[in-house]
Amino acid sequence: MIFLVAALLLLGVVLGSVAHLPGPVSLAAAAAIAAWLAVFAVRERRGRHRRHQREGV
Repeated sequence: MIFLVAALLLLGVVLGSVAHLPGPVSLAAAAAIAAWLAVFAVRERRGRHRRHQREGV
């Protein structure tokens, strides 16, 4: 429950700050965050895949 409250509070802060930024700046920040998340997901998937290969699963 506390995690949900913290997530909603963080979402409110982020949306509030984005509302005061110009559109192109918000889009550039969103693209940078999306790219970072994509790189993170690929690295996690590769790491998990390699770990399973070493274990023989």
